This record gives sequence, structure tokens and C-alpha cells, in this order.
Amino acid sequence: MEYLIYIIIVIIIAVALQPKPPGAKPATLSEVDAPTAQQGKPIPKVFGTYVVQSPNIVWYGDLSYTKILSEGGK
Repeated sequence: MEYLIYIIIVIIIAVALQPKPPGAKPATLSEVDAPTAQQGKPIPKVFGTYVVQSPNIVWYGDLSYTKILSEGGK
């Protein structure tokens, strides 16, 4: 029984004394690698598997929506 109390005390001390990790800084606008939509920028033609580093978005799907009229979760 004494060992169990000793182990619990050591764990509490170890957790209290461990170094705290530094807080993460939010990304700035220059660090974000977001797609652009620029007129005159060439559109790459990719054959096979390739990561396009600076994509140029020309069209992005249908952004309309339809309201759901039925109840769910029953």
C-alpha cells in the first residue's frame, strides 16, 4: 500500500514539474498556401501524379444549396 501512495505522489510531482510547450502562433497571410484566381496566369496541364505548388482556380463548383425539409435523428 505504501508503494502505491509513493507512486501516485511521484506521478503528481512529475506532471507538475514537466516543461510546458510554447503556444503555437497563428499563421500569417504570407505563410498560407491558398489557391489564387488571377487573370492571365497560365493553367498547368498535368499528366500523372504531381503536386501543383500554386494552383490557379478558374471555376469552383455549384455553390447553391437546397433546404432540407425532413427531420432527422429519429
